[in-house]
Amino acid sequence: MIDKMIENMPAKTGKSLTEWMQLLNEKREPGARHKELVDMLMKDHNLGMNYADIVVHKLNGTDSGSMDSDELIERQYAGKENLRPIYDALMFHILSLGDDIEIAPKKAYVSLRRKKQFACLKPATRTRFELELILKGQEPKGILQLIPGAGAMCTHKINIETSDQVSREVLDWFELAYSKAI
Repeated sequence: MIDKMIENMPAKTGKSLTEWMQLLNEKREPGARHKELVDMLMKDHNLGMNYADIVVHKLNGTDSGSMDSDELIERQYAGKENLRPIYDALMFHILSLGDDIEIAPKKAYVSLRRKKQFACLKPATRTRFELELILKGQEPKGILQLIPGAGAMCTHKINIETSDQVSREVLDWFELAYSKAI
């Protein structure tokens, strides 16, 4: 989606991403914060919030596209190192399912896709890891919980606190979500 917005930026805003970044680099005050720069682009140049946010992230190199996968994952677990064994245990199982899984680290989670997205691996707090799954129409049972609210990417989650809790039940729910993502 962001790549498409960047591609459409000249037609929608009158300038390319590179041109917006040059303009912002010339006008920004030293030490200006992200929000201040976004607000400036919106106020002074009538740039929409999403476009302004993209420009600031790209200029500062703080978007997920500016970091490699390993760096994104390391940052996710900074201060949450106790949750990394959960991620590692799940990834070991995930990689055994087949070679059709796209692993896409983001800033706060790792997205897993086949033809469609089916799961997110997320260190939610310092003590809780969330395995989020897309299981539309599935009644919650056992350790599987519904994710409330409209607009949630995934429909269900499983909270995990230690790698010992990566049980057969967890893996069965994961495999069900994987099997539906075709």
